[in-house]
Amino acid sequence: MGDECQFSRERQLERLKADRQPWDIVVIGGGATGVGVAVDAATRGYRVALLERHDFGKGTSSRSTKLVHGGVRYLQQGHIHLVREALHERGLLRQNAPHLVYPLPTLVPVRSRWEALFYGLGLKVYDALSGRLSLGASHHLNAAEAVARIPTLATANLRGGILYYDAVFDDARLLTNLVQTAIAHGATCLNYAPVHELKKQSGRVVGVMAEDAERGEVLDLSARVVVNATGPFSDAIGRLDDPQAPPSIAPSQGIHLVFDRKFLPSDTAIVVPKTPDGRVIFSIPWHEHTVVGTTDTPLESVPLEPRPRDEEVAFLLETVAPYLSPAPQAADIRAIFAGIRPLVRRGDPRHTSKLARDHVIHVSASGLVSIMGGKWTTYRRMAEDCVDRAILVGGLTPAECTTRSLRVHGGDADGGTGPLMLYGSDAPAIAQLVAESPALGERLDERLPFLAAQAVWAARQEMARSVEDVLARRTRALFLDAEAALTAAPRVAALLAAELGRDEAWQADQLSNFRAVAENYRWHG
Repeated sequence: MGDECQFSRERQLERLKADRQPWDIVVIGGGATGVGVAVDAATRGYRVALLERHDFGKGTSSRSTKLVHGGVRYLQQGHIHLVREALHERGLLRQNAPHLVYPLPTLVPVRSRWEALFYGLGLKVYDALSGRLSLGASHHLNAAEAVARIPTLATANLRGGILYYDAVFDDARLLTNLVQTAIAHGATCLNYAPVHELKKQSGRVVGVMAEDAERGEVLDLSARVVVNATGPFSDAIGRLDDPQAPPSIAPSQGIHLVFDRKFLPSDTAIVVPKTPDGRVIFSIPWHEHTVVGTTDTPLESVPLEPRPRDEEVAFLLETVAPYLSPAPQAADIRAIFAGIRPLVRRGDPRHTSKLARDHVIHVSASGLVSIMGGKWTTYRRMAEDCVDRAILVGGLTPAECTTRSLRVHGGDADGGTGPLMLYGSDAPAIAQLVAESPALGERLDERLPFLAAQAVWAARQEMARSVEDVLARRTRALFLDAEAALTAAPRVAALLAAELGRDEAWQADQLSNFRAVAENYRWHG
């Protein structure tokens, strides 16, 4: 079922194997940066293949703080250019993916006149840097107005707050739609296709040797230029090019706690503007839940499934407690997730909170183009810069970037309200599945807003291959309530088995694998 769909994995694999001509660009990495490069290059008319070793967004790109923002902390640190660029990209993303990116009123609580003046002036600068793409002007609220917006805001010593505007989004859903956008413009994108070797000729990188992990088949791709867009795993690909290459990434872990909506029953977020480690902490309304994050913990290595640390959980609980009443406790945690920032190594890697989030493009002696650093908000600009460089390295015929005004798949129509709103123009097709089979209109679990039809759609149209793909990234069940996701897993396994032609043994393996992954999202403290 669904093999005829251009977005099916079967179709993408067929295209990859059938096309024996050298690709213009082969991209390694299916996160925000790599998929952004594929979109940019494909829309310029280049022949593009993208390979992801696991699922799209398995790593960092599904584990963000869920903000599309300029970065108020970077403003405090004096990175004006970075803030201006990010605010510009925030505005473009709101225009190009309106079904997934929404303005988010955000409150900075203040407890003194000095704080009101300091943060008020700073956010006026933030407003000015956003220019014509502003999402709304910041302004002062008195204490009563602040509490009216956020009923659970702690009132002890509260003098009011500064309200400003950023944006909130669903990172993994945006990534899924970007994959579809790349494919619709001619790119070939394949998940579960790890790259094992860089092909070289006369000392130059001329392609990759990869594998279809589902069938064990070798994938031999030639390319005029290869792009390493693997985020925190960039150094691993770099060592395929040069085993002696020094590390380029200073990995940093950020964790997030997820609670019921009752702790933040509002459409307004709260930001704690100053913490002992120099970060800001957000409490964000997201998918009818409350997300609190994030930390900044330097790491020595880069695991595929990072695990939150007890001290990180304690830090977030202690930091947010003075701002919410009642304050969430450890027992209230519904899910917990950790992601790794691919920060570019500069100076002392033990102080990652002071590293800027700008991006760097490095071209090795053999012509491997690596793009590192950056953040979700600036993915489009990162991709533009990377393709510009790849054109030069690969000797490609120059073509102008077209993504500034490119609508992302699904962004051409409103998805309405309810569980399908984030699907935009795809929402009617999913609703039709329910009309044809009413059982698909049932929730996967009563604690979650996701329908069985979404699992079927994920398999048919979004290249989902596993229970984890559906519950972690095509829907966000695992990120919202780990126990509810575990309850939903058998139903999802059965739906996927029917769509993908799998047997009961496969379903059992899927459930075992998912339980192991889900342990990282449950709080056991």
